[in-house]
Amino acid sequence: MTTSPIQDECNCFALRQAARYVTQLYERHMASLNLTAAQFSILSKLNRLPGSTMLELADSMVMDRTTLVRALKPLQRDGLIITEASEKDARTFVFSLSDSGKTKLEAAYIAWKAAQNEFENGFGQDRAKALRTELFSVSAA
Repeated sequence: MTTSPIQDECNCFALRQAARYVTQLYERHMASLNLTAAQFSILSKLNRLPGSTMLELADSMVMDRTTLVRALKPLQRDGLIITEASEKDARTFVFSLSDSGKTKLEAAYIAWKAAQNEFENGFGQDRAKALRTELFSVSAA
């Protein structure tokens, strides 16, 4: 007989539950901008890395391409992201923020900061910083 993992001991369950909780908090703040937390992350990443290919963007965000495509489509539809053929390979597309995307990101930073403050006020600023450090080290491994 195989025993199943006990939820209190399951790292995956604990991380996914915490991720859902934190995502809901951030999305509540982003709702008035019609952005999801993932879309905000994409806009932020493209602001730092304009001209990213799908593969580069997916790798940098540790997302599978199918999930990334689903998150990109509304951003493209709303004119927040520019999609162009790569100069190196016409079959490859690169993504950058449009002027509207930059404006949306500026507004979203205000909502992000409010979410960040709410989380840190409840969890503790030092604990939040330590948690981020640990979580980034997991995905960097």
